[in-house]
Amino acid sequence: MDPVTHMLTGACLSRAGLNRKTGLATLTIILAVEAPDLDSLSYFSGSVAGLQHHRGITHSLAGAPFVAGLVLAGAYVIYRIMKRSGRAPKLPPNWRLLYVYALSGALLHLFQDFTNNYGVRPFAPFNEKWYSWDIVFIIDPIMLLALFLGVVVPGLFALVTEEIGSGKGRFRGRGGAIFALVVVALVIFVRDFEHRRAVSALKARTYHDQEPLRASAFPQPINPFSWNGVVETRDFFVVLPVDSLSGEIDQEELGTVRIKPEETPVTLAAKKSYLGQVYLDWAAYPLVSTEKLENGSYQVQFEDLRFESVQGLTRSNRPPLAGYAIVDPYPSEPKNGSPGAPLQVEKMWVGRPPD
Repeated sequence: MDPVTHMLTGACLSRAGLNRKTGLATLTIILAVEAPDLDSLSYFSGSVAGLQHHRGITHSLAGAPFVAGLVLAGAYVIYRIMKRSGRAPKLPPNWRLLYVYALSGALLHLFQDFTNNYGVRPFAPFNEKWYSWDIVFIIDPIMLLALFLGVVVPGLFALVTEEIGSGKGRFRGRGGAIFALVVVALVIFVRDFEHRRAVSALKARTYHDQEPLRASAFPQPINPFSWNGVVETRDFFVVLPVDSLSGEIDQEELGTVRIKPEETPVTLAAKKSYLGQVYLDWAAYPLVSTEKLENGSYQVQFEDLRFESVQGLTRSNRPPLAGYAIVDPYPSEPKNGSPGAPLQVEKMWVGRPPD
C-alpha cells in the first residue's frame, strides 16, 4: 500500500483505544507501520538491486521482530529528547507494550502489502517465494478517504467543542477511528468476494479454442467490480477487463492477445543475467520480447502482465515496472574454429526504455 494509507491506519488503530494503555502509542504504531519500507533505500544501489531487495526481509515474518526493535529504539530516542525539553507525554510509556504495538504495526504493514498485486515474501530469507492476494489496488481511494476522515473529522469536532466551551477529553476520536477501520475491513471483504467471482469467470471460458492453464484478476483503483484479467494458455496470454458484478468478459473486442515468443540465444542470455533472475523470480506473468538495435545489439524487455493496462483498449508501448537488458551477440570474434565468447549482457536496468 501507499505510505499515507499505512500511516493513517496506524493512527486510527492508536485512536481506537491503544493510546489509552501507554504513552507514545500513536508515535510507535505510525513509525512501525511505515518502517518496513526502509528497504526502498536499496534502490540507491541501482534499479535491479532495488527490485531484488524491495519487500524482502523487512516485509517478512522473520524480519518483523527486528523492525519492531528498531522502531522502539527510535521511539526511545524521541522520548528522551521530549523529556529533556520538558514535553514528556502525560501517560508514561510502557516499553514492553510498545514493543508489542511496534511488532503488530510491522505485521500489519506486511498484511496490507499482501492485499495488492505487487506481492510480498513473508517467509524470507528462508523462502523467497512471492505471495499476493490481488484484491486491493496499491492506492485505494475508499480506504484512504475513510482513514483520512477518521483522523481529521474528530479533530475538527474537537475545535468546535472548544469554541463553545465544552470540556476537552483526554482521548479523542475513538469513534471516528473505529468507523474508519470498519470501512477498511468492509472494503477488503467486498474486494475478496468480487475477486473470486472475477477469477471464476475467467477460468470458465475458452480463449481462441484453447483452455486456460491459469487465470488471475488484478484490482483497479476505484470500481470494486472492475478487474484487469490475465489468462495464460498453451500458446499465448490474454489481457482483458472483467466485470465481476455481471460476470461479463468481451474477449473479442476488448481482449489483447500476447503471443508467447520463441526462445532464442539472446533471450536465454538475458534470462540468465542478474536482471533476468531477479525479474523472473518476482514476475507472475512474465513476457520477454527482443528488439534489435542499430548497433547490432539486442534490447531484451521483461514485462509482467499483472500490470498490463486494459484501459483504452490498447497496450502501452512503455509498460510499467519493466526490465531491460542490452545483449551483445558478438562480444569477441571466433578464432581458430572456436565459437568465440558467449553472449554477454552489457547493461541492465528496471524502469523505462531510453527515448
